[in-house]
Amino acid sequence: MDAAVQERLHRLEEQVRSDRVMVAFVAEFSRGKSELINAIFFADYGRRIMPASAGRTTMCPTELGYDATVAPSLRLLPIETRLQMQGLAEWRLKTERWTEIPLDVGNADQIAKALEKVAEVRKVSLDNARALGFWHDELTDENPVPDAQGLVEVPMWRHAIINIPHPLLKQGLVILDTPGLNAVGAEPELTVNLIPQAHAVVFILSADTGVTRSDLSIWREHLAISPDSMDARLVVLNKIDTLWDTLNSAEQVQSQMERQCRTSAEMLGVPLERVVPVSAQKGLVAKITADDVLLETSGLPVLEEALAKGIMGRRRSILRAAVSAGVASLRTETGRVINIRRRDLDDQMAELRSLRGKNASVIESMRHRIEQEQREFDLSTAKIQAVRAVHLKLLRDVFQQLGAKALKAELSELAQTLQQKGLKLGVKKIYVQTFDKLRGTLDKAQASGTEIQAMLGGTFRQLNAEFGFSLQVPTPPQLEHFTHDLNQIEQSHLQYLGVGNALKLAQPEFAERLVRALAMRLRTVYESAANDLELWSKSATAQLDAQLRERRRSFARRIEAVDRIQQAASGLVERISEIEAGEEALGSLERRLQELTSQLIALPGLEPAASDAYLVSA
Repeated sequence: MDAAVQERLHRLEEQVRSDRVMVAFVAEFSRGKSELINAIFFADYGRRIMPASAGRTTMCPTELGYDATVAPSLRLLPIETRLQMQGLAEWRLKTERWTEIPLDVGNADQIAKALEKVAEVRKVSLDNARALGFWHDELTDENPVPDAQGLVEVPMWRHAIINIPHPLLKQGLVILDTPGLNAVGAEPELTVNLIPQAHAVVFILSADTGVTRSDLSIWREHLAISPDSMDARLVVLNKIDTLWDTLNSAEQVQSQMERQCRTSAEMLGVPLERVVPVSAQKGLVAKITADDVLLETSGLPVLEEALAKGIMGRRRSILRAAVSAGVASLRTETGRVINIRRRDLDDQMAELRSLRGKNASVIESMRHRIEQEQREFDLSTAKIQAVRAVHLKLLRDVFQQLGAKALKAELSELAQTLQQKGLKLGVKKIYVQTFDKLRGTLDKAQASGTEIQAMLGGTFRQLNAEFGFSLQVPTPPQLEHFTHDLNQIEQSHLQYLGVGNALKLAQPEFAERLVRALAMRLRTVYESAANDLELWSKSATAQLDAQLRERRRSFARRIEAVDRIQQAASGLVERISEIEAGEEALGSLERRLQELTSQLIALPGLEPAASDAYLVSA
């Protein structure tokens, strides 16, 4: 395995290890988000872990995930960081600014006590509330109610991260528990960054009220982005136990529940099968008391299966395809090197067998012929280096187009418009034009990749004809999925530029955060596209390097074999035996390569993943 193949394998491994699936739990206050998280993730502790009492419990956005490099802990970012313009992604890197509380994973009481901190609040003056973004003079209906002293209640923390080794979280699932989004002071990055980036959203309603005006407002403003996104939206009709009326028959209760599901589906514009009736509280009780009948009645297993097979399953199938394609490519590339070595050994074997019984002059003539072939081969490397120089220049141009400096220039007009004081007239038009330019840049990168591929193809064909190489140019890099990512980002932020958000957009803080969140997400897309191009380029040139290296080794081995034959008559038989052993070793290597790559490709297609098995059996 050469360095290029090794790097590709490491990148593939890193992609599998670091792949994350973020599922956001979104709802208005008191819809049972935290109780639902308790029922799905923490029932094994035999008690509630996330605070889930009446009233507001989750006061700040809370992430649940697992990072094996970090000890189990609760990390809290102070609310005062909102006074500075850094985005949440930047604060994540400043670990010293977070308050960290260790979690004892074997002690349910200790974990529950620690997690109570996500519900902590403090009282501040109106000036402080205004500076922190919890009081807006223009949005009087959404402002918190001051107490007798004129103070208002604000969250103690801006963001919380819970790192805990739960089986599902170990699989790469990240849960985002949100505070009620209609509350003034909801973290701006939550709506303009975190939720739009989530791979799926679980929207929670209350069965006794159905879709309220505030629920509908949240759905339309933050979640109903485009028809394409509906596959990643799951609506949970929670608290169905409130419909379990002893004065009604089971059929009447079932009919009432089905009617609520249909009404909710119609109002939100989602398929009926995307609405799941659940009682999180009864599901939690059923798991703790091992009551299978109550668990089935709670509807929780149906929701867990939808999460496992729908959201997690869809994400895993994408990852499986990437792994299969990557491993198959590595197998082909490495197999090609083995075949080159086998062919060189065959050539040597033919030469050596032809020397049996020949005199010294014939052997010397063969040595001169090999040296002449080597000189001719060395002369061709200058042509190869010239092609490589052009290839690298084209690649550098593409990297500049996808670089941070170019992205900043493309966003400059939009940023200037958003940062103007007052109402942002014409911002939507400039926003659309900006994304047209961004897509154009990706199209140019795709065209450059195709041009590089065509250039390498001509060079490879010539080298294959002249030197018997087996060079094969990989298919051009495919950047269409990055264009799809741009379209998704465009749709997810477009809603914040409408008339309904004109007052929010007039606030400098909101506009600044929108620009930062947008730039961060776009930078990720551009960097990923550049990485894909770089990896494609390396895979194209790595096989050339490998075959050049193998050919040079072959010349050295052939000359060495002739020299040894000249030195001793017994060397001929000995060398032929070595070549036969080498061919057998290559055959063993090839069988091992097939075995290992077949195992890697087959792994994702075995029995349901641990995440499926855990959820279905929970």
